[in-house]
Amino acid sequence: MDGGRDAQVNAGDGGDSGVQIHHARRLPDFLQSVNLKYVKLGYHYLISNLLTLCLIPVMAVILIEASQMNPNDIRLLWLHLKYNLVSIVILSAVLVFGSTVYITTRPRSVYLVDYCCYRAPDKLKASFHQFMEHSRLSGVFDESSLEFQRKILERSGLGEETYAPEAMFFIPPRPSMAAARDEAEQVMFGALDNLFANTSVKPKDIGILVVNCSLFNPTPSLSAMIVNKYKLRGNIRSFNLGGMGCSAGVIAVDLAKDLLQIHRNTCAVIVSTENMTQNWYYGNKKSMLIPNCLFRVGGAAVLLSNKSVDRKRAKYKLVHVVRTHKGADDKAFRCIYQEQDNAGTAGVSLSKDLMAIAGGALKTNITTLGPLVLPISEQLLFFATLVFKKLFNKNVKPYIPDFKLAFDHFCIHAGGRAVIDELEKNLQLQPIHVEASRMTLHRFGNTSSSSIWYELAYIEAKGRIHRGNRVWQIAFGSGFKCNSAVWQALRNVTPSVNGPWEDCIDKYPVKLVL
Repeated sequence: MDGGRDAQVNAGDGGDSGVQIHHARRLPDFLQSVNLKYVKLGYHYLISNLLTLCLIPVMAVILIEASQMNPNDIRLLWLHLKYNLVSIVILSAVLVFGSTVYITTRPRSVYLVDYCCYRAPDKLKASFHQFMEHSRLSGVFDESSLEFQRKILERSGLGEETYAPEAMFFIPPRPSMAAARDEAEQVMFGALDNLFANTSVKPKDIGILVVNCSLFNPTPSLSAMIVNKYKLRGNIRSFNLGGMGCSAGVIAVDLAKDLLQIHRNTCAVIVSTENMTQNWYYGNKKSMLIPNCLFRVGGAAVLLSNKSVDRKRAKYKLVHVVRTHKGADDKAFRCIYQEQDNAGTAGVSLSKDLMAIAGGALKTNITTLGPLVLPISEQLLFFATLVFKKLFNKNVKPYIPDFKLAFDHFCIHAGGRAVIDELEKNLQLQPIHVEASRMTLHRFGNTSSSSIWYELAYIEAKGRIHRGNRVWQIAFGSGFKCNSAVWQALRNVTPSVNGPWEDCIDKYPVKLVL
C-alpha cells in the first residue's frame, strides 16, 4: 500500500525518471483499481451456481457416452432391464408412493391475489399548523408539551398531508365510542370495497377473515362488523387480533397462512388497521405525547388464496414468515406500554430504550431469517469470519451479511424516522432501499400495522417490481416483537386501481429536511 502511494506521488511530480520506471513495473494496487463490489458480486454468482457448474461436465460426459452407443449396446441394455422386472416394479412402486406422499404432505402455496390501502378524504388532512393549533385550542396541553410536540413533528419525517381522525377536528375533540366505530368502519369498509371491486371476489367466497387492530377492540368485534356489513357466510373462520402493536400485520399473514394449510381451496382476507379516535393522549407526559405526533389514519385489506387457479392472477407468492418475540424480557415488554399518567389520563408510553430493544429483536429475527434467504456465498463468508474471530482474532468485526443479495425491495415499517435510519445503517442499505418507507411516513404518517402495505404500493406505483423479485416486509411492535414476511413476485406487478399513490406518485420522492 505504501508503494502504491509513492508511485502516485512520483508520477505526479515528474521527478526522477528511474524511480518512475521502477514503480511502473510493480503490480497495480487492486484494492484501489478494482471495484470490490463487482468482485463480491462475481463471487456470489460463482458460489450460488456452483452445483450447476459441477453438473454441466457430468451431463456432458453422459451425453457423449450416450451418443457413442450402437444398436447392439441398446439391445443389451433392454435385455438387462427385461430380466430384472421385479426390481423395476419395486422401484416404480417406491417412486409412485414417494411422489404421492410428497404431493399430499407438502406445504400448500399461499398467493397474494391483491391488496388495497385506504386513503382518507382530503377534509381529514392535518397540516403541522392545524395540528398545533388544535392542540393549543384544546386547552389540555401546557406550553412545554406544545413545544415538545412541535419539535417532534419537525423531526418526525411526516409531511403536511397525513390524515387525522375526524373526531380530532372538533374543539373540544369528541373521542366517543360512536366516533371510534365510525373511523373503523370508514377505514375497513373503504379498503374492502376496493379489494372486492378490483378482484371480483364475492364476499360469500371468503372462508377465513383475520382482523388486527391494537388499541380499539369493541364488542361486537371488528371482525364481526365486517361479517355483518358484507353478509359473510355462517361458517367463516374469523379472528380478531388486539393489543399486538405495529407488527400485527405480519402476524395476521402468518395466522392466515397456517389456516390455509389446513383448509383447501379457500380465500382469506386480512384487514390491518389502527384506531386513534379514543387513543389520542390528552396529558402532559412527554413519553406519551410522541404517538400523537406520529400515528395517523390508515388501513389495508389483503386477499390471500391457496387455490392453484389463483396463481395466474396473483401478484405474489408467500415464501417465508419469521416471528421474534422478546416479551420474556421485562424492559422489552414495557418499552411500548399503555397506561395512565399521574393525572389518570390514558395513553401509550414509549421507553427511551426502544431503539436498543428494537435492535436486539432485529438481530434475533435476521439471524433466523438469514439462512432461509441468503445465498450460500454470504453464509460461507459469515461462517468463515465467525470461525476466524473465535480461533485467531477476537477483535475482528463480525461480517454483516449483505441482505441486498437476498431481497430486491425492502418494506421497513414506517414507525418513525429514527427506526428507518437505524435499519438503513445496520443493514447497510442504500437510500433507494428505504425510499418507500420514508415516503410512506411522509405522505401517510405511521399507520401502524398497515404501513408495510402502503410501502409495497409505493414500489409498485414506481414500476419497480418485476417477475421473480423478492420483497422483505419487516415490522416492529409492542411486546416486543419483530416480524418478517418474504414475498416473491409472480409477474411484473402494476399498481391496483384506486391505489393510495394514484394521484401523487409523480411528486415523489420528495427531498426531506434532516
